[in-house]
Amino acid sequence: MRLTLRGTGVAVLGLLMLGVGLWWRYAGMAAFGLALTALVVASIVSVLVASPLAVSRTVRPRTVPRLARCNGRLELSSTGRWPVALDAVDMVAGAPMAVDVPLLAPAAVESVDYAIPTERRGVFDVGPLTLRRKGLAGLAQARTVLGEVVQVRVVPRVLPVRGLPSGARRGQVGADERVERGGTDLVGLREYVPGDDLRRLHWATSARTGTLMIREDADPARPHLAVLLDDSATSYADPQRFEEAVEVAASLITSALEQGHPVRLLTSSGGTDIEEQQDSAPILAALADLELQDVAGRPTVPVRDLDVVAVVSGTTVPALVLEAGRAAFGTVLVVDETRPVSAAGSVLVLSGGRAEDLVDSWNAVVAR
Repeated sequence: MRLTLRGTGVAVLGLLMLGVGLWWRYAGMAAFGLALTALVVASIVSVLVASPLAVSRTVRPRTVPRLARCNGRLELSSTGRWPVALDAVDMVAGAPMAVDVPLLAPAAVESVDYAIPTERRGVFDVGPLTLRRKGLAGLAQARTVLGEVVQVRVVPRVLPVRGLPSGARRGQVGADERVERGGTDLVGLREYVPGDDLRRLHWATSARTGTLMIREDADPARPHLAVLLDDSATSYADPQRFEEAVEVAASLITSALEQGHPVRLLTSSGGTDIEEQQDSAPILAALADLELQDVAGRPTVPVRDLDVVAVVSGTTVPALVLEAGRAAFGTVLVVDETRPVSAAGSVLVLSGGRAEDLVDSWNAVVAR
């Protein structure tokens, strides 16, 4: 328990007036000073003997797309016979955020929802929560800290993408990879169960492990998608353009996975290389943590992923354009407002100032 700034001022003023009034035998001033001092004492007593209060705080959801709603909820329960006045402050990404808590009636249960900002992509802490119980006239307060700290992950938004271009065929796989993987479309192995086609046995693995293993192949009719995201700081005049580029990459990948296409995410710095067949959650989590890098590289898209290659950048980088040109269908999506649709050799170049603009161009020009 402690006095508030107002309470300290009132206490000092009351004692001063009381002392001066008694010293100069000025009854009116002494009485007013005594009244102010008594008010401060009453405020302290109201905090010390306040009604019992139970408080809990939850945050949902813990993983949320950028700009989507994330809620904190306070559950307050009072079992006393006196109303309770509270102030609440929650720490969000290291910054205090005030929570408006209404006056809690005696023997009442109250739920308070408040929005947690999700403008920034990434992982941040929410908490601890500080509750301040205010005494009479707000002259004294007691502070309680709910020490639970939870993490909220803000992943990129996923915009609606129609699909991949039709007619894109898988590139030829080199002999070394064909031997290693046992075929162009091998995506995994599993144990043999009765009824499996024996022609799908993977003999090399079966001989090595002593267990019959069946190969699982991707559907050859579904082309691979490789998204090469430029994460070099020199490619983006404004960091906000990188946020738009990340959302374009997330949208293309999520749409391809929903339609059954194998996907691969690579970054130009070489720090990220993720393959997925079904679930977009690991890639979205990786994109949530992605930051601009000072180093520039030139990753190579594996041959078996050269069906559709989408390069996403803040500018037209010649090395990345050449990488897109190796694919059966290559496109470069540039976060820039200069030219909506153009070409660099055999590579289609789409430009737009926002992620929505680039996705709209993809849907209109690329998707079939």
